[in-house]
Amino acid sequence: MPQFRISDAARLLGVSDDTVRRWVEAGTLPAQTDGSNRKVVDGAALAAFAREHANAAPDPSDVQSSARNRLVGLVTAVKADRVMAQVEMQCGPHRIVSLMSSEAVQEMGLEPGSLAVAVIKSTTVVVETPGAGPP
Repeated sequence: MPQFRISDAARLLGVSDDTVRRWVEAGTLPAQTDGSNRKVVDGAALAAFAREHANAAPDPSDVQSSARNRLVGLVTAVKADRVMAQVEMQCGPHRIVSLMSSEAVQEMGLEPGSLAVAVIKSTTVVVETPGAGPP
């Protein structure tokens, strides 16, 4: 079962080490001591905590969609030529890049600072693990 040191848990949650220590001391995030007498957080407990405490920005659109991956964020850059455009967004800690027609960018009024929703619908999702070799 994977375990994460306090500093690693903090990095994965996007908070400081001190914040994780406060959560552990308050009993909000369960931790135990490893063989080297360091505080560690069980991977499953960390994943559950991350899911429960995820704070996504509210979706400003009033659209019903089958796509479940809707990331609200701000447009940070638009690079366009006569036909195509590259739109970059910052959605929480995630940088999203979309390629679309320049016409769509103009019609939507996309520019740096615009509020937008990145909707991701794909039939293929690649999952990787760090340092995993062949089975």
